[in-house]
Amino acid sequence: MGPTADEGLLRALYREHGGPLLGYVLRLTGGDRPQAEDVVQETLLRAWRHPEALAGRPARPWLFTVARNLVVDAHRARRARPPETGIDERVVMTAAGSDDIDRALESWTVAEALAELSPQHRAVLVHTYYRGLSVAEAAKVLGVPPGTVKSRTYYALRALRLALEERGLAP
Repeated sequence: MGPTADEGLLRALYREHGGPLLGYVLRLTGGDRPQAEDVVQETLLRAWRHPEALAGRPARPWLFTVARNLVVDAHRARRARPPETGIDERVVMTAAGSDDIDRALESWTVAEALAELSPQHRAVLVHTYYRGLSVAEAAKVLGVPPGTVKSRTYYALRALRLALEERGLAP
């Protein structure tokens, strides 16, 4: 008996997105591979159960968003009940609020997206946004004309937005 269309969808999703999704979830779970594999499996299972959610849109942003939500939900659930193993969760994870966790997850996602940019685009964003340099100051540091800084900033922000949308972080 051959695979059904649903099984084909699941296999295609795993083949195309499984590796990047596992890498992303490993970072979210602090390298906890069994937990990351469970999250990836649950994410793909949800995609299989709700193929309409993927209709007419790229799958990766939806998958990354579902995986992120599963990690956050699991963290919140662990904090809501006493530890079953006797391990003090405060030692394993700091007693950070959910806002801190959300900010940390978002910063990892932004760092991941920045790493995908070209070196020139990344450098101009680091200088203008993160270091707070003016266009003229960034141009001097980078050794390029101010117009080039403006142009690179424009295209870098577009590329960054696309990279964040692929991760389900930007609207």
